[in-house]
Amino acid sequence: MGIVIPLEEKSSERLIDRLTALVATDMAAVNQTILSRTGSDVGMIPEVANHLISSGGKRLRPILTLATAGLCHYSGEGHIKLAASVEFMHTATLLHDDVVDESNMRRGKLAARVLWGNEASVLVGDFLLGQAFKMMVEVGSLQCLDVLSSAAAVIAEGEVMQLSAAKDTATTEDAYLAVIRAKTAALFAAACEVGPILAERPKAEIAACRGFGANLGIAFQLIDDALDYGGSSAKLGKNVGDDFKEGKITLPVVLSFRRGASVEREFWRRTLEQGEVRDGDLEIALATMKKHRALEDTIERARHYGAMARDSLELFPASAWKHALLDAVEFAISRAH
Repeated sequence: MGIVIPLEEKSSERLIDRLTALVATDMAAVNQTILSRTGSDVGMIPEVANHLISSGGKRLRPILTLATAGLCHYSGEGHIKLAASVEFMHTATLLHDDVVDESNMRRGKLAARVLWGNEASVLVGDFLLGQAFKMMVEVGSLQCLDVLSSAAAVIAEGEVMQLSAAKDTATTEDAYLAVIRAKTAALFAAACEVGPILAERPKAEIAACRGFGANLGIAFQLIDDALDYGGSSAKLGKNVGDDFKEGKITLPVVLSFRRGASVEREFWRRTLEQGEVRDGDLEIALATMKKHRALEDTIERARHYGAMARDSLELFPASAWKHALLDAVEFAISRAH
C-alpha cells in the first residue's frame, strides 16, 4: 500500500551525487578521522562502534558540515574534525535510541544492542560522545563548541520528550514537531552552522545555514515517518511498520487519530497505548492512514519545510555548493517516491 508522489525523473540517489562529489576529498579525511578516533585498547569499543559506523549510512550530517563550510569559502581544516564530531554525535544517539526503543534492526543489520547487549551500546555511545567533544576542543572554536554542545543537550531533551509522549495517542501535531525539532533537526542545524562560523561569515549567513539545516532536518524526519508505513525495507534499513510495532507516535499516527471516528481511535489506543497488536493490524493501520490521507499530508508538510530550507539559501549567490545543497533538499523529500 505504498504511495506514489510525482517527482522529477531523477532518482533520489542521484540527487545527492553532486553534493557527495563536491565533498569527496574532505569526506575521505573525515572517514579516516572517524576510523582513527574509534580506536581503543578496550576491544569491544571499536567492535561496537564500527558495526554501526561502517553499516552504510549516507553520512548526510557530516556531509552538510563540509558543504556549508564550502558554501562559505572556508579554507582551513577544522571542518574535518567537526564533521567527524557530528557523525559521532549522530551514531551515539542511534546506539542510545535502539536501547530505548528496543529496536532489533538498524540500517538493515542487527542492532548493536542485540549483538552486544544494552549496556555495551549505551557505554560505547558515551565513548563516541566523549571523542566528539575532544575533537571540538581541538578545533579551538569556542563558538562551534557552544553550538554542538548545545545541540547535544537539546537532542537529549528531545529523547526524553519522546519518551514522555511514548504510546500517547493524545499527542498533538505541535507536540510531535517539538520532539523532532529537538531530536533530529537540532543536529542538522548545528551541522550546518559550524562551517560558516569557522569561515567567520556574517551573522546573517550563519543564521541562514542554521535555518537551512533545521528545516531540512524536519523534512527528513517527516519523510522517514511516512516511509515507515509507505516505503520498503530496502529504503528504510529496517522493517516496514517497525514504528507501529514499537508503539511510536509519529505524524501519520497523529493525523489518523485526530481525523478518525471513535472506533478508529480505539484501534490506535489498543495497538499503540496498550501494545495489543494482532495479526492484520498493520494492514488496518495502513488502510486507516490511506483513508485519512495521513501519509500524503505528512509528505506535504515535509515539502513545506523543504521549501523553507531552500528559501534559507537565497541569501547566497549561485554556486556549485548552493546547487548541490538545494539538490540535497529534493533528495530528502524524494525518498518517499
